[in-house]
Amino acid sequence: MLDYAITGGTVVDGTGAPAVRADVSIKDGRIVEIVPAGPRGASTLAEPAATTFDAEGLVVAPGIVDVHTHYDAQLYWDPYATPSNVHGVTTVFGGNCGFTLAPLRAEDGDYIRRMMARVEGMAIPALEAGAPWDWESFGDYLAGLEGRVGVNAGFLVGHCALRRYVMGADAVEREATEPEVAEMVAVLHDSIAAGGLGLSTTRSSTHMDGDERPVASRLASEDELVALCSAVGEHEGTTLEGIVEGCLRGFSEEEADLLARVSAAANRPINWNVLTVSGRHQDKAEHQLLPSRRARQAGGRVIALMMPVHAEMNMSLGTFCALWLIPGWSAIMSLPFEEKAAALRDPARREEMLAKAKGTPFSRLTHFATYHIGDTGNPANAELEGRRVGDIARERGQDPFECLCEIAIADDFRTVLWPTPGDDGDDDWALRRELWDDPDVMLGGSDAGAHLDRMMGSSYPTRFLADCLHGRRLVSLERSLQMMTDVPAQLYGLRERGRLQPGYHADVFVFDPETVGSGPARRVWDLPGESLRLTASSTGVRRVLVNGVVTVADGEPTGALPGTVLRSGRDTQTFAAR
Repeated sequence: MLDYAITGGTVVDGTGAPAVRADVSIKDGRIVEIVPAGPRGASTLAEPAATTFDAEGLVVAPGIVDVHTHYDAQLYWDPYATPSNVHGVTTVFGGNCGFTLAPLRAEDGDYIRRMMARVEGMAIPALEAGAPWDWESFGDYLAGLEGRVGVNAGFLVGHCALRRYVMGADAVEREATEPEVAEMVAVLHDSIAAGGLGLSTTRSSTHMDGDERPVASRLASEDELVALCSAVGEHEGTTLEGIVEGCLRGFSEEEADLLARVSAAANRPINWNVLTVSGRHQDKAEHQLLPSRRARQAGGRVIALMMPVHAEMNMSLGTFCALWLIPGWSAIMSLPFEEKAAALRDPARREEMLAKAKGTPFSRLTHFATYHIGDTGNPANAELEGRRVGDIARERGQDPFECLCEIAIADDFRTVLWPTPGDDGDDDWALRRELWDDPDVMLGGSDAGAHLDRMMGSSYPTRFLADCLHGRRLVSLERSLQMMTDVPAQLYGLRERGRLQPGYHADVFVFDPETVGSGPARRVWDLPGESLRLTASSTGVRRVLVNGVVTVADGEPTGALPGTVLRSGRDTQTFAAR
């Protein structure tokens, strides 16, 4: 007898092929059959099933594969990977941007937690209370998740953790010696042999540790990075991910050459996060694909991740966010309350701050007139919630930045600010649609599990599907699902995942095409230590299955934990760069 059957649904198999009405059968966590459906209520499957779900009028698709998350810590206290799971995600990849929780020496736990709080916006109380921190090797870390996750989860090995493990505090002080590089290579080999999926690194100036020092991988020489990437290439089913300064500011020739070099050295693709575009500056988007073009000439492959929707994101003058990254702003933003309030009341200081933002990639963040006021802390500001800063400023006879600062100071800097995307026009979306067809561009970049109180990217699958079905309709349903399932599964070399096909793992996403979508981002205090995060419910998500087991029913987690900790070689095969 079959374990589960989904009958009468519109099957979109993930390959881009046209949808068909079909019945799907599942047994022992795998898809057994996909056969043309008969009349409603009359299964055409060869065997009866213990459970049958009537999917008439619904879409039956592969589970979503999210390649850029930071669920490394959260999965220890939230094995379901919420809210990604309720938006159709069945497979997540962590360990991105050079940051992992292993390998780890016991004395470095506090350093790693503070670093993750700084670079990925994870609350220290949640990190301290939510995970045991009792692992040392990468294999120990993976073993702690084995058998207790509700999604399939794989992890790259972070360069920063490797350096800290081998060099201790010197990791943020200097380049490594040859013996230290050799030791890092050995630890990386051990980590990948235990299941790590490859290496991630960062060279971005935006990545500072909890002591406001450059994170460890930023001090690595290019030779060290090439040595580590070469080691990755010696293992089956591995890949690379990296962040350099140019990911945000525009690639230099040297950075393009470096990305091409490390990819070629490993004979593995390297992906970076995240490609942003503007229809007014198409040349900038083409420039950001320079590493991809250079890599193909060198025998490598560089892939840009690109979100298919705008991630919901808020800002604050009180706690760390992207505003802190504007040149010269961090020194003011990190001042004690009274000093910061005095600085922001000073017209000359505000003018100086705005001047420093001009001509930088962060200048768009200073379009304060387009911001909307979210939650406030002072009852006197409550009537401003939901209003546009530009409108309030006009009423008060102030410029928008002065107005925003006045509101935030009255709130003891607790005001939540919601910026409006500036690249949301028809030309912007036409360029995105064009880039989605580029073989060196892939959908992703949700950052799910990171920047928890500031950004909500994990709902992108249902939001994109809603846009494709009822909004801009930039691509077909079949193509939209292919870009979120089979394409990333193939890049990471996932074995028998990413498609609905007999013999494949039964990772399945069933949704109502008329109602699929996401609720608005909302703030909740449900992390360990009652820490804050953003979350969003889904609409129209009827079933999500992971390895043949229902993990989400009608938008709610079932509590089942059938996920697999994905291990290189066993669960992945090599996707070579050339």
